[in-house]
Amino acid sequence: MAELTQVRLWSMRALFVVLCLIVIFWRLLPLDTLPRGWAGPDLILALSCAWVLRRPEFAPALLIAAMVLLADLLFQRPPGLWAALALMGTEALKARAPGLRDQGFGPEWLTVSIVLVILTLAERLTLAVLLVDQAPLGLSLMQVIATIAIYPLVVMTSFVLLGLRKIKPGESVRMRQHA
Repeated sequence: MAELTQVRLWSMRALFVVLCLIVIFWRLLPLDTLPRGWAGPDLILALSCAWVLRRPEFAPALLIAAMVLLADLLFQRPPGLWAALALMGTEALKARAPGLRDQGFGPEWLTVSIVLVILTLAERLTLAVLLVDQAPLGLSLMQVIATIAIYPLVVMTSFVLLGLRKIKPGESVRMRQHA
């Protein structure tokens, strides 16, 4: 039984990496030759938040940091800034996860929304203090709103297609015993 749990653990971690790599690959595809006038959601961060709140062992901190850092490097963002902020945000959500388990989806969505807004403001403030060129405020707002809007779809897809559900109170004790 413990081996099955370890196999599921590592297969879900591998699936998380594969999903992040698919998102990165999709964004790098040259589907349009003209610059876009809108900003899409940050699916890697939305996926990380959903997985951290449901099954934190499937998306450990090092894995999240590695995937967001890879995205930073490939999308030519300031290397490490968004990865560090995403890591802080997901760890803050992980700390709040036990309190959000018993509540419905509304408080979870609100909490994730607040974290996403704080992360975006922290990134913009850091870039402004360091005098680094950044995207217009409208595009940053558009991206955070799109990420907040797509979060329920990411959660639903993770639940329906991947079977990712919230941990029940007794499961966390059993998982620590097997680990």
